[in-house]
Amino acid sequence: MTKNRGDEPKKTPLYDAHVSAGARMIDFGGWLMPVYYRGIVEEHKKVRQGVGLFDLCHMGEVMISGPKALEFLQKITSNDASTLVVGQAQYTLLCYPDGGIVDDILVCKTEDGYYLVLNASNADKDVEWIRSHAEDGVEIRDMSSETALLAIQGPNSAALLSKLTQVDLDEVCYYQFTSGCVADVDCMISRTGYTGEDGFELFFDHTHAKALWKALLDAGSEYGIEPIGLGARDTLRLEMGYSLYGNELDSKTNPLEAGLGWIVSKTKGDFIGKDSIDQMRKKGVSRRLTGFKLLERGIPRTGFNIEKDGKVVGVVTSGSLSPMLGKGIGMCFVSPELAKPGNQFNIVIRGKRVLAESVRPPFVETKVRRAK
Repeated sequence: MTKNRGDEPKKTPLYDAHVSAGARMIDFGGWLMPVYYRGIVEEHKKVRQGVGLFDLCHMGEVMISGPKALEFLQKITSNDASTLVVGQAQYTLLCYPDGGIVDDILVCKTEDGYYLVLNASNADKDVEWIRSHAEDGVEIRDMSSETALLAIQGPNSAALLSKLTQVDLDEVCYYQFTSGCVADVDCMISRTGYTGEDGFELFFDHTHAKALWKALLDAGSEYGIEPIGLGARDTLRLEMGYSLYGNELDSKTNPLEAGLGWIVSKTKGDFIGKDSIDQMRKKGVSRRLTGFKLLERGIPRTGFNIEKDGKVVGVVTSGSLSPMLGKGIGMCFVSPELAKPGNQFNIVIRGKRVLAESVRPPFVETKVRRAK
């Protein structure tokens, strides 16, 4: 598998499996990926009610090690990595000096250093940005081309995975990980995901991708497992109010505007972007990310205008019909006052003003398995 992007979109090791399964393939961040197999709504409900399998081999992975690894990580990320213990993962940000977001990433503390998981569309940019700040005592290893990543998500995910591993999954809680064999493949088993459901992400050598994909589908047959495309992945994360880079997050967005102040440390000391974020914290934000639900029929889409009293006050950053609620939901940036739950505004859908109400996500109940 190669993850070096060129003019032609790349393929994960599972491309042929997706095509054979009848998936509709699209170019996503320079990769040919399945957007759906049976249908977005059906696949969405499969994850919420049973279990689904995702190909995430297009994601980026970087190992940071060396005697100054923690010091370096503290400089380039917003959260406090010093609080991590081995086997724990952390959600954090890479920020530009002006406070804009380079990417939102995961940091996993291993015995050897820190394992970073990068968004697929940003992986090359992230690696270049990280390396541009390299210093003595830090080793940066891009492991993307040699790493495969599969996600098992849904209420039956633990039961399924238990059939293929001797690892005691009850000992692995949300945002924790361990090492072990899954169907005779050495994996890093992480209880993380992007759906709001209980689930796991498996990191392993890319040469085993086809075998492990098949083993998971075979073992999950009694639970009605299905492969899930990017379309349902997007609606699942939207129902949880999870931000997506390029929609809610970008180089022009300050973490405080996006409601991510909780992953910006106030105590760890200096890091890239800290001064700009602190300045915004003092003066306050002029816009704030909020969720909304439609009070009338309609399907909001990214880029649709938001109006209040006949004036455009924002645009939809993400929008769709919620498969579980049966109504239109989305996210947008509006003034802090308008973002307060219960306030109403209009989404302009095909020239029609459709009434919406600001709500605080998640739109549906999260079922992740947190620590006891």
